[in-house]
Amino acid sequence: MIMKRFAILALFAAVSLAACSQTAVQDGEPTTSVKPSKEAATVYFTHDISPEGLQKVYKALGRSLEGKKVAVKISTGEAGNNHYLQPTLIGPLVKSLGGDIVECNTAYGGSRQETPKHRQTIEEHGFNAIAKVVIMDEFAETEIPTPAGSKFLKKDLIGAAFTNYTGFVILNHFKGHQMGGFGGALKNLSIGVASTIGKTRIHSAGTSDDNSTLWQNIDKIPQKDFIESMAEAAGAVVNYMGDRAVYISVMNNISIDCDCNGHPAKPEMADVGILASLDPVALDTACVDLVYASDPQKSASLRQRMEKQLGPHILDRAEELDYGTKNYKLVSLDGNEPPSTKRVD
Repeated sequence: MIMKRFAILALFAAVSLAACSQTAVQDGEPTTSVKPSKEAATVYFTHDISPEGLQKVYKALGRSLEGKKVAVKISTGEAGNNHYLQPTLIGPLVKSLGGDIVECNTAYGGSRQETPKHRQTIEEHGFNAIAKVVIMDEFAETEIPTPAGSKFLKKDLIGAAFTNYTGFVILNHFKGHQMGGFGGALKNLSIGVASTIGKTRIHSAGTSDDNSTLWQNIDKIPQKDFIESMAEAAGAVVNYMGDRAVYISVMNNISIDCDCNGHPAKPEMADVGILASLDPVALDTACVDLVYASDPQKSASLRQRMEKQLGPHILDRAEELDYGTKNYKLVSLDGNEPPSTKRVD
């Protein structure tokens, strides 16, 4: 039933990313004429997709979470999917922070909607071997306020266990997404932190908390409203965490499908690297820009999906809600120039 929305989205015109995603800073100057709303945020980059590379970008951020009770928010991946961030990659960073891996149950059925099946998937995917894994909405959920100016959500409904933590690593696998166009930091913050009912609220653009009827009525929700609801939910979590969070995205196994898909399309793009920032909007913008700067033939399917699903609009709306900026400076940690973010067509 999820794919019912995909069919509806064919009615939407493809959106141009020239104005909404190409805001990187190269040699001190923006690559487009888009007026930045804030001072450029720093986004660190390394080609090294390894445990050492992950530690490198974390340390570069300069925001130490040691001594805090740390939640590492990831997607544990649907059964049948093997594109999720592997325990061997993330384990050393999680262990160094003494962190718990945190997740919420899904809203669409599958292997992770109910806690027992979700725990089985977590075990099969190897996460129990590297850390304690907490399903944040297993026992309770709680509401937090959305940013001023939100149109669809008055409150974001999240897994209650999220509030037990004092430090946060929002660790994202950047890839496509069937409904959101792409999945990165903002998707992980919104859909990822929301409880099952909270996910229903976001997908329905605030019109329903009834998961039993969500997918029968999903075609009635305009795609733009859904994207903006994700931006509002992400802002609620960003504002709740404040300066207690870091944001890291790994650009590998870049399928057009999310890790929530048990039968994802084969990745067509080459792996890119690991990026990190203290600003999740800047981080997602940099990742989107790097897709558009990659081989246009290999990235064509992902570009099409992002545009058809209005995915980059989440960046505009997040910036309007004033919890991040699309204006960024990409800094390489590899001892050379950062990769180009100039769009390739």
